[in-house]
Parts: sequence; C-alpha cells; structure tokens
Amino acid sequence: MAFPITRPRRLRVKENIRRLVRETCLTVDDLIYPLFVTHGRGVQSPVEAMPGVYNLSPDMLLEEAARVVDLGIPGILLFGIPREKDETAREAYDDEGIVQQAVRAIKKEFPELVVITDVCLCEYTSHGHCGVVEQGRILNDPTLELLARTALSHARAGADMVAPSDMMDGRVAAIRRALDEAGYQDVSIMSYAAKYASAYYGPFREAVGSAPQFGDRRSYQMDPPNAREALREIALDIEEGADIIMVKPALAYLDIVRQARDAFNYPVAVYNVSGEYAMVKAAALRGWIDERRVVLETLTGMKRAGADIIITYHAKDVARWLREG
Repeated sequence: MAFPITRPRRLRVKENIRRLVRETCLTVDDLIYPLFVTHGRGVQSPVEAMPGVYNLSPDMLLEEAARVVDLGIPGILLFGIPREKDETAREAYDDEGIVQQAVRAIKKEFPELVVITDVCLCEYTSHGHCGVVEQGRILNDPTLELLARTALSHARAGADMVAPSDMMDGRVAAIRRALDEAGYQDVSIMSYAAKYASAYYGPFREAVGSAPQFGDRRSYQMDPPNAREALREIALDIEEGADIIMVKPALAYLDIVRQARDAFNYPVAVYNVSGEYAMVKAAALRGWIDERRVVLETLTGMKRAGADIIITYHAKDVARWLREG
C-alpha cells in the first residue's frame, strides 16, 4: 500500500524498535585480532602508520593476549618479525622461530584462545617476496614445500589454524597433505583465497618490513578488476581442503564477499587491512570523523555483505564499544 498507510519510519521511531527489526548484528564473536610478534623482551614498538598497533616481544604479547581474552575476542592472527631475513625464509619454518615461540607461550597461558598463524614467507625473505626467487622470477612449486614446512612447524607449536596468504597455486593442498600426514588432521586452514594485489597493504609492510626489494606482487596476487577469477580461486581452495575462505582487502571488495557468500556454503572471512585501518585512524585524529560510529558502520557493512569472520585491528575497541552498548 502507498503512503499514508505505509510508513516505514514507524519502525525507526525508537531505539528498541530499531533493535527488534535490525537485520544485521555485529558481535564480538565475529572478531579476530591481528598481532605482530618480534624477538626480545619488553619490546612494545609502535607502528607509526597504524596508531594503537605495536610490534610486541613474546612477554608483551602475553599481556596483550590477556586483554584480548578479557574482552571476549575469540581468536588472534599472528605475524612474525624474524631476527634475520634470508633468501629461503629459514626462520619461517624453524621450530624455534618467533611465531613458534609465541604460539607455545600463548597456548600455555590461554589454551582456549584460538591461535591462527599467517603462513607466508615475505616477512622472512631478504627479497620481500612470498616465494622462492630465481633470476627475478617467483617460483610456484618450490615454494609449496617451504609453505608446508612452515604450516607444520606452527601446528607442532600448538596453532589451532593456519592461514596461507601467499597466493601460490596449490598451496592449500600441499599444506593439508603435510598436516594430515603428520597427524594434525584437526588443525584447520583459513585460506586467503581471494587476495588482491592491493595498495591498501602499505602500513602492514611498514610493520613487518616486507616490502618487495624488486618488482611487485602482481604476478601472484589477484588483479583488482577481476571478480569471476576470485570465485575460481575460492573454488580451488575449497577443493584442496580449505575450511574457511577469506577475501582480502575488505572495503573495496565487498562485492566479492557477497558473491562468495552466495556461491559457497563455507565460512567467509574478510581482512579489514592496515590501509583501511590507517585511513580511519588518521581522519579520527584530525577530528574529521566520529571514529566509533565509522568503525561500527564499516564492520557492520562487512558482515551485511556476507562475512562470518572479520579480521580487524579495531577488534579491541569494537569489543569495548559493544560491551558498553
């Protein structure tokens, strides 16, 4: 019926009415908090481009994990900053590497906290690429063995889930096979299934020192204009054994999130990446936006698009805001 009989505003008159008919609800259960761990003790080094984010030594990481647990955030995603980088990313798969040390420490103190580890080589290589390099080319197949070794070392340390972010062809199958053959069938895989070669990653690369020393990553990360290709990538990762699929970045790719949700009956994660975070923080520090409202609106939009899981540097603030109501 037409106006004046039909008045949609009736259901917007009061906050409690709006709550009753709200279609999408963001909760703390949706959140994963990314953390950066580095060697040393007492280290809490700020990442200049990401206000509120730090590189933490394992002892400081435990203090941060305690805050995460207290806020009810169910999981963290760990990135490591090695003591030394080399051509073959040796610390990535060293059982005494920084991520492996951190996983053991966290699982000892907080066994119920879901610990997810990023599986990639770029933080650990001297050239900054996500795979083995030969004469300026990033080689796919030789990289798979190193990725599988890295995932297996994380599982031995106690990781609940591994998250390959390299975008090499076949890496999910290689990791799944290595985990299963070693008896880690219960360790799940969250695949960066549709990871785009994005300009939004800049602040992250400052945090971990992973900018490529030559060229860029467009020969293995996805071309931003492509959508159908993302669905092919996701389908391949599911076929290879992925338990959760991820779209990265989030904001500029919500159409991909919606297509993934409609096409696949699998949990969908999004990564609210460093550049997205930094833009909000920069505008909020200038007083140009209401940070709380913008962050909650942005993350709710990600969930509305179809995300089940949101990886975000805003996680602690969001958990506090949701608790306050």
